[in-house]
Amino acid sequence: MGYHGWQGNPPGTENEARRRIVEAATACIDRLGLAKTSLSDIATEAGVTRQTVYRYFPSLADILTAVAEAGAEEFAERMEHHLASFETPEEAAVESVVWAVRTIPQEPYMGLLLQAGETDSFTAGVTSPLSFSLGARILGNLPVNWSAVGVTTDADLRSLAEILMRLFISFLRYPSTPPLTDDQLRALVRRWIGPALRR
Repeated sequence: MGYHGWQGNPPGTENEARRRIVEAATACIDRLGLAKTSLSDIATEAGVTRQTVYRYFPSLADILTAVAEAGAEEFAERMEHHLASFETPEEAAVESVVWAVRTIPQEPYMGLLLQAGETDSFTAGVTSPLSFSLGARILGNLPVNWSAVGVTTDADLRSLAEILMRLFISFLRYPSTPPLTDDQLRALVRRWIGPALRR
């Protein structure tokens, strides 16, 4: 394992090494901003060489993906809190798309890949099994009666989360021209997703 440097405190495992590089990247982004953060900055912050960073993360996009993943839990908590005020499955689903489209680009960590122009990496991360499971957990924790609209199993929640996440990715990557207002986006999603979540 590449333990050169590490400010005199080498990590004990590969996972710890990766975690510390991600923490160093997060600190650099917080201090310098994404545009001014380089792999050299991250290496210096972590107390290692650029070669050591490359050993764990072949590119800056890989580091940004890891930083975004590390911020996913906090993002999920805020999303769940926002959606908890909606009482029907239809409204919770619609609002999840609208909130994600409006919130992710401004997120300090979740939106990093979009800010860096790494849209393919962003899409790959959001459409991963882990992301779909996180989305299903958010939906399952909401105070709505999913079973009343036929969403009765964990697999149902996961597939609903996948559809909603693929939908908001589409709006993020390929926005309408002219851009839709929140109310217009809400109405559009409700028109086509709503009927599937009513009884």
